[in-house]
Amino acid sequence: MAVRRVFRNFAAVKIKEVLNALERFAPLPLQESWDNAGLQLGLTETEVSGALLCLDVNEQIVDEAIRKGCNLIVSHHPLLFRGLKQISDADYVQRTVIKAIKNDICVVSMHTNMDNAWDGVNFKIAEKLGAVPCLEEEVRRKEEGAGKIPMVVAELPEPLAACDFVQMVKERFGVACAMCNELLERPVRKVAICGGAGDFMLPEAVAKGADAFITGEMHYHVFFGYEQKLQICVIGHYQSEQFTSELFRDIINKECPGVRTLIAETNTNPIKYY
Repeated sequence: MAVRRVFRNFAAVKIKEVLNALERFAPLPLQESWDNAGLQLGLTETEVSGALLCLDVNEQIVDEAIRKGCNLIVSHHPLLFRGLKQISDADYVQRTVIKAIKNDICVVSMHTNMDNAWDGVNFKIAEKLGAVPCLEEEVRRKEEGAGKIPMVVAELPEPLAACDFVQMVKERFGVACAMCNELLERPVRKVAICGGAGDFMLPEAVAKGADAFITGEMHYHVFFGYEQKLQICVIGHYQSEQFTSELFRDIINKECPGVRTLIAETNTNPIKYY
């Protein structure tokens, strides 16, 4: 009986404790002004039965949470991005809200605050590449008190020819193709990384002397003018941020031991490749 009682107390973590842990790692003030990170819906005083970790929230994700006995969903992209003037069955967002509320599921989203956090999304991408953030990033962290870091500059273990670099990125992120500018004629060693839609960081990547720039999506016209300045490698928004769930898992496991965490099996990428 004593063992069971200790285990029950150890595992009795409230949703608000998980939310607080995530926000300590990626404080909400780090989010961009247009964003809506944080609590999306649900009651936070409830004990966590399980946390389903994902990139996007839709009806299929809620169904998976129900099947797996999870009353908390932690996503990267906010479910409630724009204000709702009604809650009906008119679109997938409203239907998802209804289904989550009916099943007592809380939804929390960590978006641009997680993008801009030290050891956040872009650091995870660097880790998957086997690249180490440059010393200047550590210096900036100390000088700015771990302020916003929308882009990470990291070094590969060894220089790679541009074609080999692109192939390595495709393999590490499981993509069949990447959108690139012309292949760089010098080796790639220093890589600038901005997951998601990151083309606004291209000028800074050049200014920091990066040999390559990795992001999820870019506008067509932005590709112009960077020939032989750096190797652009665009791998898809979903693909670039797919490992964010691992960040959530690690934070929760460290700060809220005993909480059951599951990385969602549902692929929410709306873009299909044929």
